[in-house]
Amino acid sequence: MSEHVTPARAPFPFRQFVVKVHGRCNLSCRYCYLYEGPDQTWRDRPGAASPEVLDRTASRIAEHAVQHRLSALSLVLHGGEPLLAGAERLARFTDRVRAEVPGGCTVHPTLQTNGTLLTARRVDVLARHGIRIGLSLDGGLAAHNARRVDGAGRPSWPAAVRGARLLAERRPESYAGILAVVDPATEPVEMYESLLALRPPAIDLLLPHGNWSAPPPHLGSKPTDADRVATPYGDWLCAVFDRWWGAERRETKVRLFEGCIALLLGLRAGTESLGLAPFDAVVVETDGSIEQIDSLKSAYDGAARTGMDIFRNSFDDALGHPGVVARQAGAAGLGAECRACPLLAVCGGGHYAHRYRAGYGFVNPSVYCVDLQRFIRHVAGRVAAGAATAPDAVVAGTYVTRGDPR
Repeated sequence: MSEHVTPARAPFPFRQFVVKVHGRCNLSCRYCYLYEGPDQTWRDRPGAASPEVLDRTASRIAEHAVQHRLSALSLVLHGGEPLLAGAERLARFTDRVRAEVPGGCTVHPTLQTNGTLLTARRVDVLARHGIRIGLSLDGGLAAHNARRVDGAGRPSWPAAVRGARLLAERRPESYAGILAVVDPATEPVEMYESLLALRPPAIDLLLPHGNWSAPPPHLGSKPTDADRVATPYGDWLCAVFDRWWGAERRETKVRLFEGCIALLLGLRAGTESLGLAPFDAVVVETDGSIEQIDSLKSAYDGAARTGMDIFRNSFDDALGHPGVVARQAGAAGLGAECRACPLLAVCGGGHYAHRYRAGYGFVNPSVYCVDLQRFIRHVAGRVAAGAATAPDAVVAGTYVTRGDPR
């Protein structure tokens, strides 16, 4: 159900390679879109990627880097819970990718983990091989993580917070940051400050995956713009932004905030949630299938599927898939309502997965459209006020990067 969009130019090469080294998880989070959502393709795939899949993936990544003369690429070790594959295996695969890419290409590897399996030895192994570690948490307090439990219903927080503190204290240079999903049921400043207590160098705030046919929590069963005045997610983000923006010093990077500011200033920003930059991430599943990014699995069964795999297809083949073409089409891939919006250059239509409506595909505004308007206009007002008094400080404080995909 992807739209067939005619590309206006040559495809933009993939620069972010998300590799599912392990397809299972040691937790059973009650809201997980990957395991509890409409797409259940994980059930038919191997629990872990075989050596043959990993070796072929490394070769395909190198092939793409050569073909497009990439000077750098991002390698994201993902799952499931990737540490179930073992730290040494992750290190070997990372080394294999580095050995195969051309000499002028720098590999930036990141592990995305729930933190519960981190130990001093594992952290040291990953750090020695230059693998940065990102944590997925719902907040920095036990109460925030009540729905993150293992298969027996036991809380994951004690092990997760031990992992976070171990990482911050033992290998701070390998600490990539924390990924957290916005929950309007939590007090925003409390949640933000609880994450700060874990000393992350960066925080990535994500809106929960939902769409017009399966609305996220707090938006009701039919969240049409005409029916909705309340903006619970936008209000929550504005409250955290004000706390972050108003701090005497920059305590941490918040990618969503810095990306929004960069786009308001006419700069590029590395976030999937905002802007019109061509999407450049691709996924390799444990069986070697080449897929689009996981968030699409929250829309419908098979939404991320391309029908390709690393043994029969190159990543250049995947660039021609209609879904990838649509993701790289920029404004041309949006509906008339979005193209006419004055916030288009900043919003970019919002996260692609959040635009889905059954029977209409993805050519719709984001289900969070009014929340994004509330947030962007609020940030614009604060930035304008700051620029009036200290314009250089506004620009200098903006962090612009291509970033890792989540």
